Amino acid sequence: MKILVVEDEPKTGNYLKQGLLEAGFVVDLARDGEDGMHCALTEAYDLVILDVMLPGIDGWSVLRGIRKSGKDMPVLFLTARDHVDDRVRGLELGADDYLVKPFAFSELLARVRSLLRRGGKATESEFLRAADLELDLLRRRVNRSGKRIDLTAKEFALLELLLRRQGEVLPRSLIASQVWDMNFDSDTNVIEVAIRRLRAKMDDGFEPKLIRTVRGMGYVLEVTACD
Repeated sequence: MKILVVEDEPKTGNYLKQGLLEAGFVVDLARDGEDGMHCALTEAYDLVILDVMLPGIDGWSVLRGIRKSGKDMPVLFLTARDHVDDRVRGLELGADDYLVKPFAFSELLARVRSLLRRGGKATESEFLRAADLELDLLRRRVNRSGKRIDLTAKEFALLELLLRRQGEVLPRSLIASQVWDMNFDSDTNVIEVAIRRLRAKMDDGFEPKLIRTVRGMGYVLEVTACD
């Protein structure tokens, strides 16, 4: 699925793009209203994430242009404008949702998935699989060999990341930034503890083993033949 992010603040824009890429989406990033309008009207997107206060053309005008053109893809306003009047205005102009900055990326991701599902565009990408393991993104469920596995929110996010990057060795720094939204601290063992608990739930008692430690590099989820 392809998402357009229209955000002029460099740090926020880069953060959104990287996070959505890691979540499995194709992402275009526009830095001002004019580029955002051009992209939205000339390319096919499944969803637009739109700031209000933009250089050139503001977000209100971008949304008007999108709807006037007849395009009906979901639009999520992501803005620091937190007054009720602003939210009402955005929704009345045709936005599908409105999220105020500062925001938690996990909430943004949940809203994105909800909008895509509501639009009837969620397909096989609702599921991530490896061997007999299946992760249901929309229902937030995990099964292995038909057996339900209960995970905490962090364990689910960790498994989702490993599955999306299946076959890649993920360094601890990347896992820390994507799952815990923090810089990696070599003095903490939070990642090792989380990996150990996740393995105990989804690898113990099952074959093949899916999560492997690559010494000095990180962790990888991959399907290998049983011994």
